Amino acid sequence: MSDIITVKNLVEVYSDGTKAVDDISFSVAEGEFFGFLGPNGAGKSTTIKILTTLLRKTSGTVTVAGFDVEKQAAAIRRIIGVQSQDTTVDGDLTGRENIMLQGHFHQMKTDEIKKRVNELLKLVGLEEAAEKRARNYSGGMKKRLDLATALVHKPKILFLDEPTTGLDPQSRSAIWTYLEKLNREEGITIFLTTQYLEEADKLCKRLSIIDKGKIVASGSPAELKREIGADSIRISLENCKKDNAKAKELIKTLNDVNEIIDSEECLTVFAKNAGLLIADIVRALDSSDIRIASVTFSSPSLDDVFIKHTGKRIRTEELVKAPSAMLGGRR
Repeated sequence: MSDIITVKNLVEVYSDGTKAVDDISFSVAEGEFFGFLGPNGAGKSTTIKILTTLLRKTSGTVTVAGFDVEKQAAAIRRIIGVQSQDTTVDGDLTGRENIMLQGHFHQMKTDEIKKRVNELLKLVGLEEAAEKRARNYSGGMKKRLDLATALVHKPKILFLDEPTTGLDPQSRSAIWTYLEKLNREEGITIFLTTQYLEEADKLCKRLSIIDKGKIVASGSPAELKREIGADSIRISLENCKKDNAKAKELIKTLNDVNEIIDSEECLTVFAKNAGLLIADIVRALDSSDIRIASVTFSSPSLDDVFIKHTGKRIRTEELVKAPSAMLGGRR
């Protein structure tokens, strides 16, 4: 399978001197569902703007379907669909009219547009709301309509910049279903930026994790989690500012501890026998009068991958956990 996106030594420096993207290289295969995972400000949106010809790069080489992003921008725009973080639907138009308008922008024939609109309304579950003005749509419906407008011209590559941000879990799950179907049944290459760990884990066959403008890890979700090579224990202390350093030194003395990372709000301990180690950790901290707010342990996750490479959690308020054991009530 050949690469449809190639990025080599990409750098983007803003006018104020901020290096938003710092010498990154990666590729995306044709038909792949590829993820760009990272926190706010990591460089995800800057990268996608360069790939979709909306922003000029400072340096490096970027090609999309064999076209250079600067020299052949018009050719790239004809074969891509883009959904940005903010919906771009026109509230004064109906759902059907929004999709038709995009079809006209792409210079499609009227009969072709009408057929395509009906296909897309069915795909995103908006058939019953097709004649309603988009201003009356819910947030999830607007996102689905926005996705439909990006697909009207049957793009080879679909760029999605955090498409489910702000959606409730049910709407987010619906978007995931549509995207999986597009990739699986129509073979569309999908480039997804996200800060949601669960989203990247569920949808992406391969991903790169970016932080502060640099790619810190790449591979399939399963490969990245296997590289951790240990379960993780997360320990939140009642007085983390005062006790984290002391607790870290105490835990270091215990058997089977591979590594400890202090990410300020909690300590993450990587260990092969994490379930057995929890009791030893609790006893050691209790004997030193260090009060624990909560303890969780789980198999390796993408959050652990991010912590391992950056020393911090990706997005505290959005983490999706499935701990197999928990001690303590407060989070």
